[in-house]
Amino acid sequence: MSVREIATKPYPDQKSGTAGLRKKVVVFQQPHYLENFLQSIFDVEPSLKGKTLVMGGDGRYHNRTAIQTAIAMAAANGVSKVIVGQGGILSTPASSHLIRQTGAAGGFVFTASHNPAGEDGDFGIKFNIFGGGQAGEALTDRIYAASKAITKYRIIENVDVDLDRRGTQTVDTMTVEVVDCVDEYARLMQSLFDFDRIRDWFKKGHRLSFDAMHAVTGPYAQRLFVEQLGAPASSVINATPLEDFGGGHPDPNLIYAKPLVDLMYAEAAPDLGGASDGDGDRNMILGRGIFISPGDSLAMLAAHLDKLPGYRQGLAGVARSMPTCRALDKVAQGRGLDCYETPTGWKFFANLLDSGRITLCGEESFGTSSNHVREKDGVWAVLAWLNVLAVTGLSVQQIAEAHWKQYGRHYYARHDYDELPVDNANAVMTALTTALPALVGRQFGDWTVSQADSFGYLDPVDGSEARNQGLRVVFGDAARIIVRLSGTGTQGATLRLYLERYETAPDRLGWATGDALAALADIADSLVRISELTGRKAPSVVT
Repeated sequence: MSVREIATKPYPDQKSGTAGLRKKVVVFQQPHYLENFLQSIFDVEPSLKGKTLVMGGDGRYHNRTAIQTAIAMAAANGVSKVIVGQGGILSTPASSHLIRQTGAAGGFVFTASHNPAGEDGDFGIKFNIFGGGQAGEALTDRIYAASKAITKYRIIENVDVDLDRRGTQTVDTMTVEVVDCVDEYARLMQSLFDFDRIRDWFKKGHRLSFDAMHAVTGPYAQRLFVEQLGAPASSVINATPLEDFGGGHPDPNLIYAKPLVDLMYAEAAPDLGGASDGDGDRNMILGRGIFISPGDSLAMLAAHLDKLPGYRQGLAGVARSMPTCRALDKVAQGRGLDCYETPTGWKFFANLLDSGRITLCGEESFGTSSNHVREKDGVWAVLAWLNVLAVTGLSVQQIAEAHWKQYGRHYYARHDYDELPVDNANAVMTALTTALPALVGRQFGDWTVSQADSFGYLDPVDGSEARNQGLRVVFGDAARIIVRLSGTGTQGATLRLYLERYETAPDRLGWATGDALAALADIADSLVRISELTGRKAPSVVT
């Protein structure tokens, strides 16, 4: 086999978003599009030469083709070894773990996360660095700059690795090792959780329903929940990864996982309901007749994690993204833990994790994880809840009610306005930015604005700064309104409005979330002016 240099021209749109480059499949299928982006990574990261790369994806359409291309280009750019999940399957957290465990120089994760798949769907790629975390903004900016100046890429042509056969193969001088996608991840989970206690919990008749949404976590859930923990096979639904995710939208929330939600609110509901997304990093948690919001789930795990084997030494600290509700802050305050507030994007947690400042972190976008990997981890979150239920002997409802009684309750909702014209979305952000300086001290209903700003973050580890990470209108401890543009969509702009209200009075802890937030939603409508400036009368999704 010989290396070829192929002449190419730049594409202007290869700037990574919150977690990698995401576009429609047809965009990635343009001549040289994927190759340009991959070569840009190799060009700015010459340290990959002579090292190991981990590769895999969520099984969506175009996954296998992209992996074959990436293997061919890795060989042409001097990578010594590629480790790839069997069938091209590898969840995002499992990829992070493999990078860490093998000492790989990094990895390519082929996924568009929770976005729909299929020929007309989305595709994406993330570059994870040594240590398993996502490439930081400084690196992705360098990759973007390289992509705008690229003139050629290096590839070995006619590469056809058998992705379904475990074992070692060669491409030119490079070794390709196809591995079981679950094995090493399952061993990691066994080191963190008390599998014997969870098995006993199932033996006592308790039940789980986990929706893999025809995405990457099906094999992981089958191995862990059914084969190793003894749950009935019926405990895992939609377990087979499909290239179009069965035509569904693999986002584990109250809208797109509605069959699971309906099951958990039925008369004979299981004890715990869980779901994960396309690439396995998001999670949703439900109990019998109750939904645990991501911020509450993070806070409740923070209050109980030290009961579990892998965390009995206690938590070094905790962190949440800025839009995530402040329930975690109350637990940290009560337990004397440092609590960090970061921009949205898991890469901002990586420095805190690597420096040993935190053990647990999470985002409002259904992402929770710990220091075991450098990505959020949906299956980990479900296992953590299973272990907490088994150790405490309590139901999800009882854990939630006890938590709210001790720490108060943060009512919370996110309103997504998807596929807005970019100009309209920018108009909303500009108008609110202009209004912020005059808001402090103004009273709206029972609440007075204590802070109104654009959130910025100074990394306490490396001193880097991130600015313009979302607009905040804060009413002390009582409430918050937050607005930001999302970086995960592939069409137009996604505007997100976050509403949060905090209550401690016993007679105010059992309200319906919509009722609790109604007054705040009215205030947000007049302040943010989404309907007025975009013409949208209602959000696309409320979670």
